[in-house]
Amino acid sequence: MLLFTKQAAVLFFFSLLLYGCADDDFFQKDARVNEGNLTDEADSAWVTAGQHYDRSGFHRFFWGDHNRAIWAVPVKLPVFRLDSVSGGLRVKKMGGGYQTTSFHLQDKAGRLYAFRSLDKDPVHVITEFWQPTFVTNILRDQTSAANPYGVLIVPPLAEAVGVHHTNPRLFYVPPTDTSFGEYAPYVQGKLFMLEEKYEHKHDLTADFSGFRAFEDTDKALRNRFSHNTYHFDQHAFAKARLLDLLLGDWDRHKGQWEWAVRKEGADTFYEPIPKDRDQVFLKMKDGVIPFIATSKIMARKFHSFDGNFSDVKAYMINAKFIDERLLHGLSLQEWLRIARAMQAALTDDVIEDAVRRLPPAVYALAGEDLTQNLKSRRDLLEKAAAKMYRILAKSVTIPGSDEAEHFKVRRLDNERTEVRVTRPEDGNIAARQLYQRVFNRKETKEIILHGLAGDDTFELEGQVKEGIMIKVYGGLGEDKITDKSSVTGWKKYTQVYDTERGNEIEFGTETKDKTTRDVRVHAYDREGN
Repeated sequence: MLLFTKQAAVLFFFSLLLYGCADDDFFQKDARVNEGNLTDEADSAWVTAGQHYDRSGFHRFFWGDHNRAIWAVPVKLPVFRLDSVSGGLRVKKMGGGYQTTSFHLQDKAGRLYAFRSLDKDPVHVITEFWQPTFVTNILRDQTSAANPYGVLIVPPLAEAVGVHHTNPRLFYVPPTDTSFGEYAPYVQGKLFMLEEKYEHKHDLTADFSGFRAFEDTDKALRNRFSHNTYHFDQHAFAKARLLDLLLGDWDRHKGQWEWAVRKEGADTFYEPIPKDRDQVFLKMKDGVIPFIATSKIMARKFHSFDGNFSDVKAYMINAKFIDERLLHGLSLQEWLRIARAMQAALTDDVIEDAVRRLPPAVYALAGEDLTQNLKSRRDLLEKAAAKMYRILAKSVTIPGSDEAEHFKVRRLDNERTEVRVTRPEDGNIAARQLYQRVFNRKETKEIILHGLAGDDTFELEGQVKEGIMIKVYGGLGEDKITDKSSVTGWKKYTQVYDTERGNEIEFGTETKDKTTRDVRVHAYDREGN
């Protein structure tokens, strides 16, 4: 959230001045929990998620109302009992979350769960220099923009549109609970969310019939780029990303996904499982300073949830790496078909029933607004899908793998360029078309091909008056690159990047030679770290 720009510097010092005038108790650091008439035998308790976010009118004028009222309202939640929830759980280990206290729990059948605190402490996401200062308090206060109960709305919406999902449950851990042993002080008197993890075969529930395993994003990406028998289901991922847009979930980086694994002969496919829905229904753009800070020239990604999609790109900032790698194969027509199917599935009844999952006191505060905003966003989802497509279509990167592929580019006419990628037959692995898409010059400015480490073949053909820039990165291996295409005019619309030796390159009239002795030309970001 700290930006090194002139605007940010002005905002920073203005913020310092305001915090000098803030409420005396602003630097209170511990959440205050309303325990109600809690006894050791009670199965529920009246609690508040974050009474400390209930600030004065002066404070809210500058720093926003956000979702403070939701954090401060008392709600009735079940009491967490480690030995009885889900048939009895045991603590496997304490997690390493930067802002939340988290644990890995396991039931008697070996099923894994994540147990994360509802409130956040951002002290570890900033440098040690700033940790003991007001900056930590600013960031902590802005946690009030999140809706701590929003996760409860997500499962029925995901179920309706056919997106895999977890089933979060909220609990209160009594201040006298000692079942976590040495970790007891980290959980006592706090609110936690329990949700399924998808890591091992024990986690294959009936919802995943036909799947054989789970993998995290890093391993799935390694497999995809190492072998051309591994594929991400781009249609399923597009659907999941449109659900993110519907929910206003801006924080969808690569660590926010697990992947369900299914086999089709020699090929392996990954379907997405979104997790960590703690940023849905953000309410940030109120209050003088957050209004300025979340503008398009500053912290744009902290975009507020409302009844429209005024800034689709804001929801794509944190997901840029994974979006570019897993959504490069879909046409505009495919995006629109997915959006229309989701609109049909998200009936008024589905949305209303989903929002009714909020605790009654929270529904009384925000239920009607959330319902109307979700319906409005559903009605606008097709337009949002088209916008997301256009953003991704401007520059498209198509990677191969570390095995041999054949890239075929055909300049069909002045507007259209087709790209096909196929793999050759290799022993028991049949030949297969891995990729096919026709690009439009009005949408796409450049297409970037990465062969990675295999012995790849690139062919370009077609004579046109106008065309799309094609950049070919042969990658490691002995590549064969042939350019027989042409585009009228002086500018060359094929650029070939590879090492000067070890490749067979047939330059054409359209080719610009960008070969080099520097092996760094082969670089491709596979991991996004």
